[in-house]
Amino acid sequence: MAKVIPSAPAEPALYEQDFALWAERQGALLRARHFDQLDLDNLIEEVEDLGRRERDAMESLVETTLEHLLKLAWSKADRPRLGWLETVDNQRAKLARKLTTTLRNHVEGELPALYAGLRRPLGRELAKDNPSRAALPPSCPYTLDQILDPDWYPNNVHGLKDPTP
Repeated sequence: MAKVIPSAPAEPALYEQDFALWAERQGALLRARHFDQLDLDNLIEEVEDLGRRERDAMESLVETTLEHLLKLAWSKADRPRLGWLETVDNQRAKLARKLTTTLRNHVEGELPALYAGLRRPLGRELAKDNPSRAALPPSCPYTLDQILDPDWYPNNVHGLKDPTP
């Protein structure tokens, strides 16, 4: 049975002082349908933040997947490759569970920016193992469908072969 929190008038100061208690009270007020007692300004802000956090989480999963796909394709290092494959598989599984049509559309629109943010630091990281490496392409070399496809992995530009996934 759900814990019942006594109703109290809207307390915007509580939002700043004790967010957990504020959230419990807002939930109790909503369940009891005491809409006139809600801290609407902060409640609206928190609901809007929920959507932003979901978008940010999906961007992070795609970014991590993309980073490790790029490492698989451009790195000459053979030692961490199995770990990169595992990371790609784990991130793809999370994406498969959580990606909605709306979030997919958002991430697809953000893919060029996500790649652009990865390109320079990843290029520096790859240069440690392969100073004469071919530069990463100026735009994302993969589609979102490829990034999400649990059976697709890029070929390594140096001819390294990965264990069959």
